[in-house]
Amino acid sequence: MAALSQLVLVAVVSLVALLPLGMAATTYDPIGSFCSETWMNYGDLNSSEAVTRRRAVNFVVSDLVAKARTGGGFATSKAGRGSEVFYGLAQCRGDVSGGDCDACLAQAAKQMVSNCNYTSDSRIWYEYCFMRYYSSYNFIGDVDTREDASVTLRRWPDMDNPKAFQKVVGKAMVKATTQAVSVGGNGLGRAKEQYTPFVSVYALAQCTRDLAPPACAQCLSSTVSKFDKACDAAQGCQIDYSSCWARYEIYPFYFPLEANGRATIDMNKYTKVTMH
Repeated sequence: MAALSQLVLVAVVSLVALLPLGMAATTYDPIGSFCSETWMNYGDLNSSEAVTRRRAVNFVVSDLVAKARTGGGFATSKAGRGSEVFYGLAQCRGDVSGGDCDACLAQAAKQMVSNCNYTSDSRIWYEYCFMRYYSSYNFIGDVDTREDASVTLRRWPDMDNPKAFQKVVGKAMVKATTQAVSVGGNGLGRAKEQYTPFVSVYALAQCTRDLAPPACAQCLSSTVSKFDKACDAAQGCQIDYSSCWARYEIYPFYFPLEANGRATIDMNKYTKVTMH
């Protein structure tokens, strides 16, 4: 079983080698991750329980990468036996290309195992994709807006006229979230709202595709409601939960990119915000 576990992980690592050479490396750096507990809680690393866990997790993450390639950037998976069954989910941002999606998820699969070392609840966020797995609980279809397992990024400095700017951000987010939960929206919404003759607000909202429209609406409503406190009048901000995420910027960032757009985040200009 250990040999099979290693072969599965090698398959994931091999996929990472296929990352598009023309893409910036920062595209494949995680913007956040969550690990539930340390591996050492599970005792002997060579025990039958430990080997079974590694095998199940390696299967789930590699299966997610493979299924998402043919599933339009979304996949779920399940592996394990007895009292410990692992459920997994992978979701790419709905506007990115198939090649960027594949590469992002391949990196996520590798990095999540490396970061979390087979813990029971592992999650990782990238600019272009999200991946998670959870032991012994089937979370598929449930809304998850757990704040201690989320990512909030805020771009400094703030805009000069906070109230006016927040009003425009609100309009853009309403348009994006409405589109995301609409029939045929496939859980993705994009919007643009003019702030001044020279500045526009670009907004994106997305749910994981396991959520029904009412659940998607619930998730995005909860997310956007946090913007006033978490983002204030920041030039750009995003809140990423495990079931949905919302983001706005004052430059084009979603695809298809407008002129002077920027598809990747410069993390030097953002601060991670702790939500309470």
